[in-house]
Amino acid sequence: MPPLTRARIVSAAIDLIEREGADAISMRRIAAGLGVGVMSLYNHIPNKAALLDAVAESVLSQLAFTDDPDAHWTERVRIQARAFRQIAHHYPRSTMVVVSRQLQSTAGLLPVERALATLREAGFEAKDAVHILRTFIAFIVGSLLREVGVTPTFAPTLRPDARVVDVDPVLFPEVDAMSGFFAAYDHEETFEYGLDLLIKSIAVRLEECRSARG
Repeated sequence: MPPLTRARIVSAAIDLIEREGADAISMRRIAAGLGVGVMSLYNHIPNKAALLDAVAESVLSQLAFTDDPDAHWTERVRIQARAFRQIAHHYPRSTMVVVSRQLQSTAGLLPVERALATLREAGFEAKDAVHILRTFIAFIVGSLLREVGVTPTFAPTLRPDARVVDVDPVLFPEVDAMSGFFAAYDHEETFEYGLDLLIKSIAVRLEECRSARG
């Protein structure tokens, strides 16, 4: 049997989540699957919450896309959204864990930083950039629910004061600068913003269709 490592534990957790959903996760269940004593897991991962964070970070670390700084911002956003969608298709139930966690690691924050930087470079204000990022994530996850029939069985309640903390401002300047906007999450405001954004986008598309028809 290969030695017990953090990577093996996380991989076993991902496999279990994809089979049965995040509600099935427990340190005892993972230990049994690996054929080890439950206490041995704690040498690598301190608790279930840390394990779920590690699952989310592992999934996000597999995001692979090329970013062309010279491309138009709309194309860069498309590339980033499609990369996240591809990972979501590969790990549909684990993606539900990803969107439910407040990640602090490099693996977790790098895609967020890249997306925010793209939007800021396009000219969006900080608050708009955060709203747009959330809207795209909601759209992608909603599409995933329809496409593969995954239901979000795990949805921990976030603290009202939850925010991105202890972020290295050199590595993640945009995340650091916008941490206050992440702390303020009004579900109604976010929904209305996304609805307005989609409706206006549809209106633009309608004008394009009318122009094409002459």
